[in-house]
Amino acid sequence: MKDLVQIWNKVTNRRYSADKEMKDLTNNRLKRIEIEKSNIECDFSECEGLNNFEDIDFNEKKDAIINRLFERRKQGQVARQPKCLFILLMLGFIALSIGCFILFVKPYNFLFNQKVLLQDGGEIFEMWRKPEVQLYTRVFLFNVTNSEEYLAGKDEKIKLQEVGPYVYREALEHKVQSFNSNGTLSAIPLHPLTWVEEMSEGHREDDIVYMPHIALLSIANVVSQQNLFARFGLNNLITLTNSQPLTKMTAKEFMMGYKSELMTLGNTFLPRWIYFDKLGLIDRMYDFDGDFETVYTGETDIRLSGLIDTYRGSTDLPQWEGKHCSNVQYASDGTKFRGGVTKNETLLFYRKSLCRAAPLIPSEEGVRSGIRGVKYVFPEHMLDNGKHNEENKCFCRNGKCLPEGLIDVADCYYGFPIALSYPHFYKGDDVLFSKVEGLTPKQEEHETSFWIQPESGLPLEVSSKFQINMALGSISSITNTERFSNMYLPMLWFDIRMYSLPPSLEQRFKLYLNILPIVEQAAMYIMFITGAVLVITTIYILSFKVMFKNFEKNKDAWLEKAKLNDGVYAPCEIPLSESDSDEMIKLNIKLNDRLYETVNSVKDKLTEMAHVKNLFDRKPSLKDSSQTSKAYEIINQTDSDEDFKYLEVIEDGELEGCDVSLGGSQRMRNLKDLDERNNELSLHISD
Repeated sequence: MKDLVQIWNKVTNRRYSADKEMKDLTNNRLKRIEIEKSNIECDFSECEGLNNFEDIDFNEKKDAIINRLFERRKQGQVARQPKCLFILLMLGFIALSIGCFILFVKPYNFLFNQKVLLQDGGEIFEMWRKPEVQLYTRVFLFNVTNSEEYLAGKDEKIKLQEVGPYVYREALEHKVQSFNSNGTLSAIPLHPLTWVEEMSEGHREDDIVYMPHIALLSIANVVSQQNLFARFGLNNLITLTNSQPLTKMTAKEFMMGYKSELMTLGNTFLPRWIYFDKLGLIDRMYDFDGDFETVYTGETDIRLSGLIDTYRGSTDLPQWEGKHCSNVQYASDGTKFRGGVTKNETLLFYRKSLCRAAPLIPSEEGVRSGIRGVKYVFPEHMLDNGKHNEENKCFCRNGKCLPEGLIDVADCYYGFPIALSYPHFYKGDDVLFSKVEGLTPKQEEHETSFWIQPESGLPLEVSSKFQINMALGSISSITNTERFSNMYLPMLWFDIRMYSLPPSLEQRFKLYLNILPIVEQAAMYIMFITGAVLVITTIYILSFKVMFKNFEKNKDAWLEKAKLNDGVYAPCEIPLSESDSDEMIKLNIKLNDRLYETVNSVKDKLTEMAHVKNLFDRKPSLKDSSQTSKAYEIINQTDSDEDFKYLEVIEDGELEGCDVSLGGSQRMRNLKDLDERNNELSLHISD
């Protein structure tokens, strides 16, 4: 390339001032002057290649930014703004890290799981061990209003009148015996009752009612299936004691126990069957003597916290055959249900008075005690004995299935013919109403419901309603009981009720279940937003404020300095904007075109010189042919820098001070004349 430029210099008379500038031109790029470190520190301006942006030294720019952040100014003052920006950037990353921590670790879940775990001294454990809730048992008796008329045979049906409520407070307690190594604890359930007159709506325990004689009817139901000798003995005993199937007593006696000659005789002669000397339905229903249970602590699975593992040492109740009917594992006694339940998940509820674990299905969502909950109810046909659900056939006792709406629980009530149903035979078969009057089943009054907080399993409102009936068989052979043969006789129904959480628990669980989850979510979003704003703001300030803050202030000085620069190419001291970059690209294109035209001109001159030389070679008769040949001797060119030492561009187009010798002006004119005379000849020199 240097040879080409030497020839171009001799033909066009161009001169260049410095060899480095010539090299930059031949390489089709402009000169970039190194910027002093002080200029970088003060103004953040650096010299960039005008026509080759790949030559930008990003390391220099990075060093400049670091110097701006961490080095002191020349005047000795500390650059406070960059340090503040560094602090803001770090705070932004810290905020983003906290947001990610909350998103993935979920500290609320960890705290919640620690709370729900049943461990000695824990907050939720103490609530489970002795709940602060106000739990009530509301009892409604079915008073027989036509006892004399029915016994005399005047009335065909027994007329019933609902009396109540008689309200007792249930002081539920779990007497913990030990913590086991398998993630359970052993406890004894206690359910002592206390009379609450102020909630009984004017009813008193000494109210007089006419109720079925449970002992007489129960013994008659058992003995009626025995031999003639047993029936004869019982008939004589009934006659001697003048026992009647309907008897007058107080409400408390019927609920908590009354004495009768039959019960005394049974306790005397049959102690394994009747080990008590008085009989009361509520008293027997709350008989937990000898009961014990193991309960999951949540150590192995936090969702199981508070649920029953075994009852009386087994996961199955002995009175039923088949897992579907006997299983009590993973059931709740109403203190705490399974946590983290899904939308359609079924729960289990077990009470000794029910003699089974009853399934609960979700019904609706709502708010109770200021906490979001789900309402659970018993499924349709839960008290079916195989008519609709084949699996329920295991509730048929000794192969005898009761009508739909009744479940035989005689084995849970000392062999007495006791059957459970919904109040007023709600959802029961029509045959249940055949011999009684006064029952008015209503869903809103007689449906069982549990409002449960799904994440924690916390009961928010409880209303468990069941009715205790006598399911009598054929007892027509027993004295005084003939009219009660094959009868389903309602005696009472009860409602185990928790109206709401007490204020102390309500405030505490609102904090745990309502406020803390929102605080966690809000904190996460705030951290993400704050972190993003700080990082983006810092980057913006570094990019558009710090790096280019002196541009406008020193723009005029930079432009003036550029004008005063000597030489063809002045150093670039002004940072290039986007528009400047476009202009430099256009300039680059123009220079390339100009250089291309100049090179083509050189090639044309060379072609002309070769043409002239050929003419002289063909015509040796011309004057001074030998001198002419010498004039076109091959120029000895080298790539050394000495060939370009004194070159300087003076003017484009004109030939001044040309040091090319072709034998004088006369010889030049001769060459031109020869060229004109032989213009018909053409010589093309290829590249």
